Amino acid sequence: MAFNRMESATYLASLLAKSFSRALQERGQKLGFAPGQFPVLLELWAEEGLTQKQLLDRLDIEQATMANTLARMERDGLIVRRKHPQDKRSQQIFLTERAREIEAAAKEAALAADQSLLSGLRQFERELMLEYMRMALAHAARDGGAA
Repeated sequence: MAFNRMESATYLASLLAKSFSRALQERGQKLGFAPGQFPVLLELWAEEGLTQKQLLDRLDIEQATMANTLARMERDGLIVRRKHPQDKRSQQIFLTERAREIEAAAKEAALAADQSLLSGLRQFERELMLEYMRMALAHAARDGGAA
């Protein structure tokens, strides 16, 4: 059977991820964050004071990637780290005032990126696409695949 990349979910998902990342990059750069930082910001906007391990567990990314992302976020003035009061070996991560101030605009930027890339779809098609994406991610998580 010949491989047709336009019939490959893996290939198409990769292209789509790049497109969404580029769209968020354009919008996020103006606000001072990168696409790779957005998931961390979302977690911290929902709950501050998480440890690096908690973020790793929630976002399912590599330890080295998380360490680099947090270092850049700290350098860029988005987060501060403080010693954990009960576990002296770990640090809690908190947002800076600057990061709190961009929350609404950053979420609007993500929504605008979605709208831009999905503008050719009708509402029910968008909803269906998102549902299929969630199903694929849930299946990957159950089977131990990357999610």
